[in-house]
Amino acid sequence: MHNLWAITLLGVIAMANTAAAGDAERGAQIFDDCRACHSVIDANGRTVVRGGRTGPNLHGVIGRHAGSVPGFHYSTSMVAAGRRGLRWNEEDFVVYVRDATEFLRGYLDDPAARGKMAYKLPDAERARDVWAYPERIAAP
Repeated sequence: MHNLWAITLLGVIAMANTAAAGDAERGAQIFDDCRACHSVIDANGRTVVRGGRTGPNLHGVIGRHAGSVPGFHYSTSMVAAGRRGLRWNEEDFVVYVRDATEFLRGYLDDPAARGKMAYKLPDAERARDVWAYPERIAAP
């Protein structure tokens, strides 16, 4: 009986984890909005996703320290968050894209902190989908 309970519990946990994972295909479609400001250009200079340059290059964003793309002029708050240890992960990204300034104010515990990104994506599921897209295009 305990084995059946354990198997059922593991199944529920697996389904919950799958439901929380983003859909890279939907993320690619949503990422079209991101392309207004962001490109994805690999380390060899190859354009993976053509887009704007108002925002930093998103190649290698997963696990990267916030505010650290050389040559990009981040807000002082974003640089401070990176120096305090912020590395981009799905959990922080989902909150960040909801409202960049509010995220930075909370992360830095500074009511005067400001982010430069004006775009907002309040839907957490859609944000997870967007996060899944760079994971997919970064795969070898």
